Amino acid sequence: MQPYELSVAAAADALRARRLSPVELVDSVLDRIEQVEPHLRGYVTVTAERARRSARAAARETADGRSRGPLHGIPMALKDLIDAAGTATTASSRVRADHLADADSTVAARLAAAGAVLVGKTHTHEFAYGLTTPQTRNAWDGERVAGGSSGGSAVAVAAGAAGFALGTDTGGSIRVPAALNGVVGLKPTYGLVPRHGVTSLSWSLDHVGPLTRTVEDAALVLSALAGHDPRDPGSLVTHPTDDRPPRGTDLTGLRVGVPGNYYFDHVTPDVEAAVRRAVDRLADLGAHLVEVEIPMTRYIQATQWGLMVPEATAYHERTLRTAPDRYTDDVRILLEAGELLSAGDYLRAQRARTLMRQAWQQLLDEVDVIAAPTVPTVAVPSGQETITWPDGTVESVSDAYVRLSAPANITGVPSLTVPVGHDPAGMPIGMQLLGRPLGEPVLLRVGHAYEQSLPTRALAPVA
Repeated sequence: MQPYELSVAAAADALRARRLSPVELVDSVLDRIEQVEPHLRGYVTVTAERARRSARAAARETADGRSRGPLHGIPMALKDLIDAAGTATTASSRVRADHLADADSTVAARLAAAGAVLVGKTHTHEFAYGLTTPQTRNAWDGERVAGGSSGGSAVAVAAGAAGFALGTDTGGSIRVPAALNGVVGLKPTYGLVPRHGVTSLSWSLDHVGPLTRTVEDAALVLSALAGHDPRDPGSLVTHPTDDRPPRGTDLTGLRVGVPGNYYFDHVTPDVEAAVRRAVDRLADLGAHLVEVEIPMTRYIQATQWGLMVPEATAYHERTLRTAPDRYTDDVRILLEAGELLSAGDYLRAQRARTLMRQAWQQLLDEVDVIAAPTVPTVAVPSGQETITWPDGTVESVSDAYVRLSAPANITGVPSLTVPVGHDPAGMPIGMQLLGRPLGEPVLLRVGHAYEQSLPTRALAPVA
């Protein structure tokens, strides 16, 4: 096994035991990036020299017995919405072509303090306003979409081109590409991870979280990220009391909600079968399955778009007027459409969100977690714009990918996606686990138990 193939937890163990040095680990990942990047195009920029300097510093600290914790010396990538001092934050847009971050975002600073090594910035759908990341290729099939908007981060982790990566999630942008590339993605509780220094899409829906190879790795990264920052108005003062990596596979007594509506509507048979098998596996581990009804489903799409579109347009108001030609057509059209929404529409979306949060709170009083598909279909071929369901319903690819992930953004509840198999063509399928606010320890426990009950997953078969 090559060093780049190690999970964060396994690499941390090897570094702690001096079986591996940070320099060897970072060099292995940088070599892997050089090997796969021509095929995948996951990175906007690779910070190789900076990474090597950081690796040498980590090696010196380790030799002196000064370990900063499990992320010390671990190579990682940041979605190119996240500021890291001295590197560009382009948001994969010509609008930001000349932008250079003069300070670290909160999350970049916390990862640096934990000793993590930045190897590069990853592609996003322009300004995170899309679900495909068109410039990046899926790690399992280069002819298919990577998913978005954190497509570059998901592909880098899936291919071994980063030990872990950070993404952002406004309507599914961590979980969608994670599911489509066969990795773990965590959208934390709204406000748990600060967003200071992160380019916004929709301030009331935006989240920052990790993409990793394992659930244990997600727990390790979350531990370094979570905590209050007064510079983010949405930042929570409290955080989970137990953010340690999960242990054990016994789920006896845990109540798992299985939706009887919405989440299994307009889902491909392969996705439904894989997720239901995964749910049955949770029952085999001791969980008690409870059928639940998802509330207010007819309002989900309208509420998601009613919040996101005007907030995104407000953020881009100045450059949309001064440099509209620098946006790609799909993003510019969405931003211009936001100017047509009235204040009344936005207020109605806010009211609907309040009612939806209350209804979900009642739902999550009945069960500990909800298990459901992350996305309704695997990665579609690049360029495909719509999906036609057996009943004749036609849905845009973006609407399909956001449909099952949006409720967690609207309500702010945490959601974890875990790989649960592949379709006959070998494309990954994901199951998402949704929990109560600040319920990350429970989600991580359930995801880890499921993961530990199966053989170890391999990296994507990139040439």
